[in-house]
Amino acid sequence: MKNNRRNFLKSTLATGIGAATLLPSCAVRPDQRIPFNTTDYSALDKVLQQPVLKRELFPDPIVIESCDLLEYDGNYMIRVRSRDGAEGYCVGHNIRMPHLYPIQLMLVNPYFIGKDARDLDQLIEGVFMYKNNYKYQGYTLWIPVATVEMAILDMLGRMAGKSMGELIGDIHNQEIAIYRANNNRGKSAEASIESIKALQAETGAKAVKFKVGGRRSNPESPVGRTERLIPLTRKAFGDDMTIYADCNGSYAAAEAIRIGKILEAHRIDLFEQPVPTDWYEDWKLTANALTIPIASGGGEVSLRNFRWLIGNEAVQMVQQDLFYFGGMIRSMKVARMAAAKGFVCTPHISGTGLGYIYMMQFVSALPNAGPFHEFKGLNNEVPFECETSSLKPENGILHLPKGIGSGVEIDPDFIAKHRVL
Repeated sequence: MKNNRRNFLKSTLATGIGAATLLPSCAVRPDQRIPFNTTDYSALDKVLQQPVLKRELFPDPIVIESCDLLEYDGNYMIRVRSRDGAEGYCVGHNIRMPHLYPIQLMLVNPYFIGKDARDLDQLIEGVFMYKNNYKYQGYTLWIPVATVEMAILDMLGRMAGKSMGELIGDIHNQEIAIYRANNNRGKSAEASIESIKALQAETGAKAVKFKVGGRRSNPESPVGRTERLIPLTRKAFGDDMTIYADCNGSYAAAEAIRIGKILEAHRIDLFEQPVPTDWYEDWKLTANALTIPIASGGGEVSLRNFRWLIGNEAVQMVQQDLFYFGGMIRSMKVARMAAAKGFVCTPHISGTGLGYIYMMQFVSALPNAGPFHEFKGLNNEVPFECETSSLKPENGILHLPKGIGSGVEIDPDFIAKHRVL
């Protein structure tokens, strides 16, 4: 096994951090608690002050005339139009939007109407306070905001003849290596491995991910699955395969560290979300005790909390979700903070629709993109065309679409079937 593959995430960390047997956070002694006010955040704060959208591409105001939520047969999308007749679309999070569309219609879309789209960085901050939206901090607010933001980026890209990625950074990645994941718990270790093998074989991916634990406080099923699955996975795929383990916040610090030691013993390359999203002391305690790189999950919704996780080196890979975290601009701020510490970014994918297209556009602009990115399969729900990429993995590689905006063209006949909510 190549040492640089497992160490690429922690190459900037200080050496000599000792491991200890620790108690869960609910029983941590006062002398074990992690101080929250001793870290120097100046480099991260400098990064956060930098604009993301390339406003200089647009010399004249672009006033948003309408921001509509469209729906057809369970598919939701946002359509934005400027006063000059430009349009942009974003296919929404179709799993969550049936519950969130009143927030979208009453508390998010109206804020953007009449605003200058060139001010998108400031608009993403301003919508947080509009009608006390800060009280809805979380998926409830940020999924609707992300859907509008990416529709605006699609519109701006079409106006400027640029891709979404070109609007938020320079293009660093036109070929995106993927990993395949087994997202099912409740199977035996042997059945899980067969499932992962089948997914990996379909795409030629050079990395895979499997699930450990029971997800949050749910008991693991079958009992003992994790400790059996870890060694079997490495044996099944050999030393040349990059292997990630996803915990979904199943453990408190003590158990996360115990499982992490098993992962280390079997040369697993990454430990994702070992503790619940908001158990910040446990994040730091776990990271301190392990050498395996720690990745955030897709559940973090706070820019300031990411600042703490990165500044305190409690994670070495950030995995903010483009929808859950509120879009590409906020996600780019997290990626830049990670880059300032020498860490990498592998955005999380959620939902259906065109999520993997938006992921590709975002990753294209990341100088600190992780080595592999999640692929959940091609979408058949939204008909579209892409003349510049098959969007199918070829020997484990996705080729970036090179068109403008999102890089794909949604079938206009399909759009016409939608009703304005």
